[in-house]
Amino acid sequence: MNSGHSFLSIGALLLFSLVSLNFNSTVLINTTVEVENKVYLTAFSLADDLIEEIKQKAFDAATLNFPTTNPDNLTPADNLGPEGGEVYPNYNDMDDYNGFTKTVSAPHAENYIVNCTVTYVDTDDPDIVVGTQTFYKKVTVSISSPYLRNPISLSHIFTLK
Repeated sequence: MNSGHSFLSIGALLLFSLVSLNFNSTVLINTTVEVENKVYLTAFSLADDLIEEIKQKAFDAATLNFPTTNPDNLTPADNLGPEGGEVYPNYNDMDDYNGFTKTVSAPHAENYIVNCTVTYVDTDDPDIVVGTQTFYKKVTVSISSPYLRNPISLSHIFTLK
């Protein structure tokens, strides 16, 4: 083999090495993105599951048996949360979930932290939290995990009207 063939062989090996490195890094990036997407989808599913569970509950303890037309009959904003003796999963109305926290593990990632807040919101602008009773409650479910770059948050407005 002459020196020309040697240079061609070395060049081919160098080119093959570069292609292999690029291929391996692309596969690694794709695998990372795939796992990250699974973690985010699981987080969104956990948040949505809790909101769906809350939808099955009464609007307020005062509306368990009969609806009310007076917002002053509803639970005061400072008292949102489980009433004495109520423990999850035996909540009977949606504001019992205020301050709710649980840890969930899934097959591909563990330690999702599920947090829930329930607040009364302004009737004209649901982004404004109010300190008085209204016929509108905003439930916000936040999910965090060591595997999430940023926590996710889903909100839903419930109304008694």
